[in-house]
Amino acid sequence: MRILVTGGAGYIGSVLTEELVAYGHNVVVCDDLSTGHRSAVSPAVVFVEGNIGDRDLVVGVLREHSIEAVMHLAAFSRVEESVKAPEKYVENNYRSSVALFEAMIETGVAKVVFSSTAAVYGEPEKAVLTEDDETRPINPYGESKLAVEKALHEYNRKFDFRFVALRYFNVAGASKNYGEWHRPETHLIPRILHAANGKEDIIEIYGNDYPTRDGTCIRDYIHVQDLAAAHILALNALGAGSAIYNLGSGSGYSVNEVVETARRVTGCEIPVQFAGRRVGDPAILTASSEKIVRDLGWRPHKGSLDAIIESAWRWLRDHPNGYVD
Repeated sequence: MRILVTGGAGYIGSVLTEELVAYGHNVVVCDDLSTGHRSAVSPAVVFVEGNIGDRDLVVGVLREHSIEAVMHLAAFSRVEESVKAPEKYVENNYRSSVALFEAMIETGVAKVVFSSTAAVYGEPEKAVLTEDDETRPINPYGESKLAVEKALHEYNRKFDFRFVALRYFNVAGASKNYGEWHRPETHLIPRILHAANGKEDIIEIYGNDYPTRDGTCIRDYIHVQDLAAAHILALNALGAGSAIYNLGSGSGYSVNEVVETARRVTGCEIPVQFAGRRVGDPAILTASSEKIVRDLGWRPHKGSLDAIIESAWRWLRDHPNGYVD
């Protein structure tokens, strides 16, 4: 299949593109490199530098390469940044997505897999979330993703625009060639590993008095290659109609467990210090994947925390300076 991957120079997009190529798909990546890396794009694909909000550019790409489906991952995803600059997230995450969908309709491309987020649920009232739970995002990032989901429902109703939206929490790990490299880095596992290799001095843990098994927050983690596999299964299912799926383990790991696992995997002493709770951080946040397991047969093959951290650590040792563009 001929597939356009938006945001394919980013962390998840680079691994997804790699997997699509391995499955024999013809891939075009469109990325403005505002947060992605040119060297994270597989040399086996066509790369177009540009913003998906540029409708004329996207129309040209869709027509020139006879695109049949789109994997839409291009978005900003930093919660704190979204609170400080909500207009940036409205413009980049929502308006640019609508421009992409309009370009798709103009060119007759009516299939899209959308990389959404479990942040659309906001502060849930239960530990394990299902797709039927109420969506009440508490920050502009989650709002922007939910707005795109609502737009997809409307395009589906009006134009038979087929979509699958995937909601997930924390993605980590790496393939052999591509891994996570942000500046600044805000995600827990890469920050812990940066502390293991000396690039960070200390890891701050927010709160150790939660009603959990060790007092620290419990969160869901999914290996980036398992996430890529879910995207490909969703792509194959687009002909059957539209759907929304959660991706997660349904159980999760505490912050302390993540740190201890990283210490064991790396063999390094990782210094930590405890700080007060952050406002809005629930004690436990995990997602049920029962629906996608039932409907699409998705099974995480690298779901253990050891496997996630081992792959991320291996990639960081092989790429100590990340991507050099």
